[in-house]
Amino acid sequence: MRENQTLSMRGATMQSRGQYSCTGQVMYIPQTFTQTSETAMVQVQGSQRRLWRWCGSEEVVAVLQESISLPLEIPPDEEVENIIWSSHKSLATVVPGKEGHPATIMVTNPHYQGQVSFLDPSYSLHISNLSWEDSGLYQAQVNLRTSQISTMQQYNICVYRWLSEPQITVNFESSGEGACSMSLVCSVEKAGMDMTYSWLSRGDSTYTFHEGPVLSTSWRPGDSALSYTCRANNPISNVSSCPIPDGPFYADPNYASEKPSTAFCLLAKGLLIFLLLVILAMGLWVIRVQKRHKMPRMKKLMRNRMKLRKEAKPGSSPA
Repeated sequence: MRENQTLSMRGATMQSRGQYSCTGQVMYIPQTFTQTSETAMVQVQGSQRRLWRWCGSEEVVAVLQESISLPLEIPPDEEVENIIWSSHKSLATVVPGKEGHPATIMVTNPHYQGQVSFLDPSYSLHISNLSWEDSGLYQAQVNLRTSQISTMQQYNICVYRWLSEPQITVNFESSGEGACSMSLVCSVEKAGMDMTYSWLSRGDSTYTFHEGPVLSTSWRPGDSALSYTCRANNPISNVSSCPIPDGPFYADPNYASEKPSTAFCLLAKGLLIFLLLVILAMGLWVIRVQKRHKMPRMKKLMRNRMKLRKEAKPGSSPA
């Protein structure tokens, strides 16, 4: 059974302005209740009243330098007077056109010139080439021509970037009786907000998880060797480092400073491959040049041999 409860106001005055909330419970089977509420804002201007209907707030996850669309719901069978988009300050105003005519769009914030568009038929806001500055609250105000009700919808855009490979910093200390301790620090360049880090320690047949960017570990003679992997996450991506064995660190404390970085290894491999390609290309070029010079010599040698054969051929004896 569904029952509607309506608040009626007669003879509204300037003191009637303000926010009104309706709160109730929705019952499901079995006896489960979900709290729900809707908020409306009443404004009184002289003899006119306008009811503001709050449609809620939505969190939107976006990717740096990519695009995002903020969907806008327009009440069915209603004629829209205009739509006002804002973010911190006014962003744009959209006035729908009559049948067969395009809408009038006025972008009032210079920051969004050439960056925003409005998708038919609801005039949802589309933002391209997102930057960090595009994060924050956005609001759509839909004013209806056919009634004194305006709807308000809010969006909170959170911009993130794809993560690069984690970088590991190793701090090694040795203590007495052959015991060693080591701390591993995991970080991601230009990580941004809402980052989480975790470590995976792997032994012969065991796995251990550690939360946080810093992992502290120790080793004593007789302990089995472990390897460590860092995983970094944000709301749009997760990346892992290469496994780091602890054996070389405990065997040689200078291993951390002597071990070349991943970038250096990749650069060395790239240069080696490039050098091999250059050598191969030069070898092919030399072979081709030699063949070009060799062909005329071979032809001249063949002609000389034919000439010598003709000269050496005995002539006919006189009668």
